[in-house]
Amino acid sequence: MKQRILKVHTADNVMVALQSLQKGETIHYQGKDYVLAADINAKHKFFEHDMQPGEKVIMYGVLVGTVQQFIPAGGLMTTDNVKHAADPFVYRPSHYQWTAPDVSKFAGRTFNGYHRSDGRVGTANYWLFIPTVFCVNRNLDVIREALQNKLGYAVTDKYKQKVQLLMELYAQGADISQADLSVKESVVKTARLFHNVDGIKFLNHQGGCGGTRQDAAVLGKLLAAYADHPNVGGVTMMSLGCENMQVQDFVNDLKARNPHFDKPLYIFEQQQSQSEEQLVTAAIQQTFAGLIELNKVERRPAPLSQLSLGVKCGGSDGFSGISANPAVGYCSDLLVALNGKVLLAEFPELCGAEQDLIDRTREEAAAKKFIHLMTAYNEAAHKVGSGFHMNPSPGNIKDGLITDAIKSSGAVKKGGTSPVEDVLDYTEPAVKAGLNLVCTPGNDVEATTGQAASGATLILFTTGLGTPTGNPVCPVIKVATNSSLAGRMADIIDINTGPIIDGDKTIAEMGEQILEYCIKAAGGEVTPKAVLLNQDDFIPWKRGVSL
Repeated sequence: MKQRILKVHTADNVMVALQSLQKGETIHYQGKDYVLAADINAKHKFFEHDMQPGEKVIMYGVLVGTVQQFIPAGGLMTTDNVKHAADPFVYRPSHYQWTAPDVSKFAGRTFNGYHRSDGRVGTANYWLFIPTVFCVNRNLDVIREALQNKLGYAVTDKYKQKVQLLMELYAQGADISQADLSVKESVVKTARLFHNVDGIKFLNHQGGCGGTRQDAAVLGKLLAAYADHPNVGGVTMMSLGCENMQVQDFVNDLKARNPHFDKPLYIFEQQQSQSEEQLVTAAIQQTFAGLIELNKVERRPAPLSQLSLGVKCGGSDGFSGISANPAVGYCSDLLVALNGKVLLAEFPELCGAEQDLIDRTREEAAAKKFIHLMTAYNEAAHKVGSGFHMNPSPGNIKDGLITDAIKSSGAVKKGGTSPVEDVLDYTEPAVKAGLNLVCTPGNDVEATTGQAASGATLILFTTGLGTPTGNPVCPVIKVATNSSLAGRMADIIDINTGPIIDGDKTIAEMGEQILEYCIKAAGGEVTPKAVLLNQDDFIPWKRGVSL
């Protein structure tokens, strides 16, 4: 019989339901019987024993909440009877000892990547269009329609076929409400002209002018980080001319980030052009010439130490912290042991896990930087009537993540158990091998946008509810926490860690499977679903309060 409940840590006083349980049931687990005082849906928690108001709720071995009213043994944890709580954190000298996992089966393995002149290796080869300001987004849209469709990078035309079918039915006077809109994938996609160019990407955004000068300054650093990304082989920049974020500011940020930047960079200013048609034509023509040269770059073997792996969760559920996130964490530890980089972001979702991360940080300066960033961020949220404790979404709560500390303690598992080598503020590049903490919001797209800016060349994105998120320059790999989701949303899920919940696979086995997939994705042997669907989500963080 499959296990029906789980105690995550020996110190916990709550149990996780691995399947839906009924009130009055007696569940036998590790020599004890638990009588349920309420219906417990899968992913939710119930208490081991009677809980009195004010008592601490412990899960993952740490404080995650306090009891607000009497809860009987076997009672359901809810937002009414438990409120968020987390222990304070401080810097204290630590001598953290880490035992790396066995990586013998990965020793000597390589992936076929794109080698850049500065020694970094990309997992993709993109041409990137960057607007300095939202005023020129339309120019990018026009260019996208022309280049992506004609050069073979557009998504399937099946939805255009569906609209065409509706038009025909309407012309015939038919009832379209019950119409069968099934269409055959009969439209042959345009063959790619440039086989070694993986895509032409566009960073449309709503910034660059009208906001604060600080917003423009952060945006400049973010766009420079994307231009310098190892997955980018060439850049076309479109500007208006009068905006806050001037082209020269971007160029200065780019030189500061990489003094030896040598990729093709074509810049077009609309206010200096003869007409919109002349501007767009010139941009297309010069970019096409650049694509011809970029296509000459071919994939070559590179060691796994050249991988930079972002780890992210979104649409999280009550299984995230016990299946997908720990499995990704094991993959992270494998990559760290192979001298690669791992980037753990989402600072609002590290609330309650701070002390563990501080104790694992090798350098005192980095640990204190983490404390400063976390404290300042949370204080800024409180000043506008919010706070990290308000991070869980209605969907999170519905599926068992009752407090932010519960969500965070499960979310941090993505980073594995290795020492923290560095702490990075938003847009700072990861330069040290090992685990890096990257300051971003928990917001899915703002977080992935920030991870790519810090140099992630692949992102592992775990989800329990299903999240259609991608990134323009960094392939995003979706990892499901449960088999139901993986089957229901197979069009967006790449890897299913549901076998952990079902008892068919261990966390270590799934972690190795995830790394195997990453190696194939990095080498172009498999294409993640988010890439196939052109899910190119990009949202700059204005450094305001975003959870």
